[in-house]
Amino acid sequence: MLARPKPFLVTLEAGRTYFWCACGRSASQPFCDGSHQGSGITPRKLVAQRTEEALLCGCKQTCSAPFCDGSHTNLPGGSPLDDPESAANRLIPRVTEQDGPRRWLDGGCYVVAPALAPKACRGRLRYCHLVTPELGARFQTQLLLEVEGGPSPFLSLGGCDAILFVAAGSGHAIISGRDFALQPHDGVYVRPGEALQLLPAGQDTLRVFALASPYGALEWPDAMPRNFAAELPERVVSVDAQQRTAMGPRYFQILVDKRIGSSVITQFIGHIPRSKAAPHRHLYEETLIVLAGAGCIWTEERKARVQAGEAIFLPRKQLHSLEATSPEGMLVVGVICPGDNPSIAYYE
Repeated sequence: MLARPKPFLVTLEAGRTYFWCACGRSASQPFCDGSHQGSGITPRKLVAQRTEEALLCGCKQTCSAPFCDGSHTNLPGGSPLDDPESAANRLIPRVTEQDGPRRWLDGGCYVVAPALAPKACRGRLRYCHLVTPELGARFQTQLLLEVEGGPSPFLSLGGCDAILFVAAGSGHAIISGRDFALQPHDGVYVRPGEALQLLPAGQDTLRVFALASPYGALEWPDAMPRNFAAELPERVVSVDAQQRTAMGPRYFQILVDKRIGSSVITQFIGHIPRSKAAPHRHLYEETLIVLAGAGCIWTEERKARVQAGEAIFLPRKQLHSLEATSPEGMLVVGVICPGDNPSIAYYE
């Protein structure tokens, strides 16, 4: 029985035992009040390992009971949309002021245009920082790397977990001595302590977004270490339409996650049809990069246009709504830290 088509935000206290309602009848949602008696459905026992906020399932369809796994997004009312032309939304001002490459919205959210960011050079590599702890990130550092005309220098990201996304160009990634072919829209995982070298194919410019968690200070080894973690041999994930997950009218495909060793960061690619999602929050920190199309990012009291090539940084629990305005919708790639499922959100 459906309690409601969205999860419940609760604070779990370390060491305390809870019983999550599985039948949907309880008047004390999301917890059991004994109403399951005679239903043949029993509540799920949960002993909190630490004090933390959590999203407990309200639709009772989750495969990760008692926690939300996003199953509600494909139920009626589980993936609500918002009207950008409503009277309230018409009053939201559009941010146009530039602070260097950034336009700031509410709560530390911002849109960053890599094309406007000053770039440093090292050999055949050009790079710039897009998201950093100094700019409000708690769980990630995001950079843009561009290589053309030959191999990049050897580099590492400060002993952190790192995920790459190939935005343009093809070529190779050498990870601690192991060679991987790259094509556009591939996701790549690099283990802590491993080093990286990027090699574009022919005349291509290899354009790669790199994210490290939590803080990835660029380091420049003199030689390529031979410390590839052989127990995790698969490091590149390509786009595959068969791997898509529906999320209401939207869909996404997980690229890099714990399946290939990334336990902190999850990377996904997704499509948003022309629409505006209802304002919502996540318990993870997120960066979205617009690959195609255009739209608008909304926060509590501001909005800003976004277009292909730009990135959006969303702090943990920041109220937001992403609208696609292009007739063909928007294609985005996102990273969430820490987290493993981009479809889990909560609404006020």
